Amino acid sequence: MLPHERIAAAIRGAGSGPALVAFLTAGYPQRAGFRAQLAEIAAAADVVEIGVPFSDPMADGMTIQRSSRVALEQGVTLAWILGELAALRGLKAPLLLMSYLNPLLNFGYERLAAASAAAGVCGFIVPDLPLDESEALRAALAPHGLALVQMVTPVTPPARLARLCAASQGFVYAVTMTGTTGASSALAPDLREYLARVRAAAPVPVCAGFGIRTRAQVEGLRGVADGVVVGSALVEVLERGESPGKFLESLRGGAAAAG
Repeated sequence: MLPHERIAAAIRGAGSGPALVAFLTAGYPQRAGFRAQLAEIAAAADVVEIGVPFSDPMADGMTIQRSSRVALEQGVTLAWILGELAALRGLKAPLLLMSYLNPLLNFGYERLAAASAAAGVCGFIVPDLPLDESEALRAALAPHGLALVQMVTPVTPPARLARLCAASQGFVYAVTMTGTTGASSALAPDLREYLARVRAAAPVPVCAGFGIRTRAQVEGLRGVADGVVVGSALVEVLERGESPGKFLESLRGGAAAAG
């Protein structure tokens, strides 16, 4: 199974509820704890999205901006992340790297694709890389079977939505609101209709993200989205020194979710 197929299979195989795509910023809050945190999260989530720290994370809210800054101050780099992942193999959940474009350009696309495949990475999310400008990165990833996940929003025009969904690999990242990540808010009343449109256009699973923080929100997306992306809320759990595994399990059922 190719790496991008592993992502889709993990989401589809999550059971009755939406799959959990869990986000952490690499090396936050302490660089030394990254491997242990990642292992715990990968055991509880269906897919793990690892944030590559960047100095200007424009799509992220205050929590992830703060985590990115602290990780950079500790010397976390893309090369360091790939080295850590190469040393930590055998994780259950497929891994994606979420990175803005500059670190990937500086690393070099061909080198990036080879090193990522060797480290067990299955794909990438690049928020500031438009589909129309992604051909070079896609061409470098393709020989290794690595995904390039596309993002859509509630205001994406229908024709472009169709193009983005057709091009996405692993899953389609359906942003649930306009703005940045991390805001705590109720899901929009027209969210079901929006996600239905995305799912109708997508040949791969659809995961909803931005502002997902509670079990109630996850339950509300059952049957509507194939998965949910949990980012800022999980970063805050790590910030407080709490168990990320317990938090993720609380989103699936049982205990009330942390807020």
